[in-house]
Amino acid sequence: MTWKLQAITGEFTGQEINVERDMLVGRHQDADILLQSADVSRRHAALLLKDQQLWVQDLNSSNGTFINDLRIEQETELHDGDMLQFASFVFSVLVPASQNNELPEIEVEPVTVAPHDQGMPSIAERAAETGITRDGMPQQVSIPKPAPIPENVQVEAVAEPKPVPMEEPVSRVAQEKEQQKNASVGLISIIILVILAVIAWLFFK
Repeated sequence: MTWKLQAITGEFTGQEINVERDMLVGRHQDADILLQSADVSRRHAALLLKDQQLWVQDLNSSNGTFINDLRIEQETELHDGDMLQFASFVFSVLVPASQNNELPEIEVEPVTVAPHDQGMPSIAERAAETGITRDGMPQQVSIPKPAPIPENVQVEAVAEPKPVPMEEPVSRVAQEKEQQKNASVGLISIIILVILAVIAWLFFK
């Protein structure tokens, strides 16, 4: 919980000072809030935190400490929006956010769900209606019907394309073997013809 002082006048104008502990205000070098001005006493005032409340005490300063333009002589409690003045330096007191933004409690009514009269039975009801064999398997379990197909949707079986037979290319080795085979057959035929010619020549001689 942090109180704040927002500077209205002086060198700190517009700045906010957090007050999280007891603080000394003055122009002494040891002051927590150092106000370097001749009209501010060396130890001008003290800010005190008591039970999360902020108090201010004047330390017999020369030019006084004021709350809402009223000079104080003894320890005084500060409130949100008070104008706190040390000589010519004026600060606005800001209450802690946790106290300033208290929100009323909102009661939330519990939401009750009415039991269903129609529709899908509960898991317990479905379990009670289903018989179980000795092996632990359910009996007489109906198979759900498939959902109907909409009228605008056409379902047709698409025939798979038949594979097209492709001729295997003849390798160079097979071609060479075929040529050698043809050459051998031709040579044998020529030899047979020569032999027949010789036999015929000898027979008719």
